[in-house]
Amino acid sequence: MTELLDRDQVREHLVRPYTPQSSSSDQKRQIERIKQLLIERDATLVAHYYTDDVLQSLAEATGGCVADSLEMARFGSKSPSSTLVVAGVRFMGETAKMLSPEKRILMPTLEATCSLDIGCPAAEFSAFCDAHPDRTVVVYANTSAEVKARADWVVTSAIALDVVAHLHEKGEKVLWAPDKHLGRYVAEQTGADMLMWDGACIVHEEFKAKGILDIKRVYPDAAVLVHPESPQSVVDLADATGSTSQLINAAKALPHDTLIVATDRGIFYKMQQAVPEKLLVEAPTGGNGATCRSCAHCPWMAMNALDNLEQCLKEGLGEVTVDEAVRVKALVGLDRMLAFKSGR
Repeated sequence: MTELLDRDQVREHLVRPYTPQSSSSDQKRQIERIKQLLIERDATLVAHYYTDDVLQSLAEATGGCVADSLEMARFGSKSPSSTLVVAGVRFMGETAKMLSPEKRILMPTLEATCSLDIGCPAAEFSAFCDAHPDRTVVVYANTSAEVKARADWVVTSAIALDVVAHLHEKGEKVLWAPDKHLGRYVAEQTGADMLMWDGACIVHEEFKAKGILDIKRVYPDAAVLVHPESPQSVVDLADATGSTSQLINAAKALPHDTLIVATDRGIFYKMQQAVPEKLLVEAPTGGNGATCRSCAHCPWMAMNALDNLEQCLKEGLGEVTVDEAVRVKALVGLDRMLAFKSGR
């Protein structure tokens, strides 16, 4: 492989500074129609950090929120609206339904899933748990309702370290699923005995240390922000490692004027709001050994769009359902995490 020695070549191949999306006149009219439909349907829109700018902006403009999966669900549970529209991937809609069973939960598309969810089938995971009955089962939020129902704890990346550290202090061994990279990071930070499920996020797994080092040659004074779903070689280069909300806070706290961000580029909308004076640069995934199946943007998150959002509100399409017995079981791990978080 030819090493990129020329600064301009590196910049051309790797640098993708964040540029906010602009709206056409047709899109603006569509946004106004969706705003009216939200009112008519007594609906609130919540959007994940990794959805496109236009959806995040619309959620904010209509009294909804932009957040991670758990905060989206918690916000929705407190909303007076009878309908919650979840722009994200399917497990996020399921989580919202689990916390708000009385509400109608709609999604622009039910086809939007997650590689972590797909890679952890409930039946196989249950058998894995049965084979290791001495371990406390901790699952990441990026899983199906059925997998959550098999868990003792459900965690987000923002609280995983604290929960596992708590379990480690109690002398408990952990069975972790599904993301092996996040699991490795948590084990390394806490010293806990953790048995890992072999799963990975297709977005974060494609960040490469070589690409980070190359782009650092273009911006030698930049800080590197990394989500812990990334491979260890990438995490090792980070100035800050954390969940989506933690990375946004790190962007504000770090003194650097330029930030290289190794997570889904959807986060740039809220991060740029937080640090409007800073230059945000997308960490590369393509080339230099990366296959670029995702190119720093989840293909399933990208399935959420204004067209299917408008259609789901017009026709009531994309309604999320969760079996009540599964919901009750899954709530055990969710409620345990929420109680732990509120008690800290």
